[in-house]
Amino acid sequence: MFGMNFAQKMVFWLLRVSLGWLFFYAGITKVLKPEWSAAEYIAGAKVFVEFFNFLASPEILPIVNLLNKWGLTLLGVSLMLGVLVRFSSFFGAVLMVLYYLAALDFPHPNPHDYLVDEHIIYALVLLFFMLTNAGKIGGIDRWWGKPPEIIEE
Repeated sequence: MFGMNFAQKMVFWLLRVSLGWLFFYAGITKVLKPEWSAAEYIAGAKVFVEFFNFLASPEILPIVNLLNKWGLTLLGVSLMLGVLVRFSSFFGAVLMVLYYLAALDFPHPNPHDYLVDEHIIYALVLLFFMLTNAGKIGGIDRWWGKPPEIIEE
């Protein structure tokens, strides 16, 4: 993101942090509610039904619930702190595509949308973050993996 002025960097940072808060809140509310399960959402799938039935099976559903709760929470933390953003954004985009497919009743992901819903927008923004290395703007990724500077007196 070289060549950005301060205002552009600030808006970019605000987008990353606010999306991070959205994911963190969505995840932590599920973590704090032990009875929460993705079963009902998955059961509504109308495309790739066999795949989603597999995810809802009694052996797999506890893993899906754990990955869902903590995946959202940690994705949010990653985006807010700007740490491991490229890594977390990729997996967050995959998660958003899974949410989209589970809700899709082609061509309507929900009654108010046609082809594109918020999950597609989130996935695209996450892919944008991944490809632009968004954690380097006001985030821990800025220093991640950099060798320490040698200070000469």
